[in-house]
Amino acid sequence: MQVMIITYFGKQFFKITQGDTVLALNPVGKNSKSDISTRFGADLALVSVNHPDYNGVEQLSHGERMPFVIDGPGNYEVKEIFIQGAVSDVLIEGKKYINTVYSFAVDSINIVFLGVLGNSEISKEARELSESPDILFVSVGGKNTLDAKNAAKLSASLEAKIIIPMDYDENSIKTFLKEMGDEKAEIVDKLTIKKKDLEGNEGKVLVIKPL
Repeated sequence: MQVMIITYFGKQFFKITQGDTVLALNPVGKNSKSDISTRFGADLALVSVNHPDYNGVEQLSHGERMPFVIDGPGNYEVKEIFIQGAVSDVLIEGKKYINTVYSFAVDSINIVFLGVLGNSEISKEARELSESPDILFVSVGGKNTLDAKNAAKLSASLEAKIIIPMDYDENSIKTFLKEMGDEKAEIVDKLTIKKKDLEGNEGKVLVIKPL
């Protein structure tokens, strides 16, 4: 059983490394108004929303490594990773977008990535995909995404072992931790984890600092 390393760059941009396999979640694009400009080679990219803050797959090529891109609902299998995606809608700056909620497993660790959720009332299909994961990624920032209170409510209902907040600022993360009753949550530069590390956890919040 190999170690999984999760690195956070800001917004909803994460890198998950397990052995020789590199996954990217919602990479920030070159046309984003954010100041995030991270580049690395990835084998697989999951894109929740076709928006520059979340669809920067051009940032994920390095040498001969080009990512297989998944950017919508459906069932997929890439490098022995089985991925399922279900639709939920979101408004970004007043415009309606389709957001995909992803569920996938890496070395028997079940992960749910909620993406750019604008409403805690997710679809039946998305909820079925999202229940009782080992790791849950949830946006808590409130701008175009769930606010901290609704994010906490949804996170608690999904019964994840570990919850990783994203798209947060100083105020929203404080509110989220308070709502979760976990104001002294562990803050890490990156998360290094194995399946056995999940034992005994229930609703534990881990805050990863953006690089």
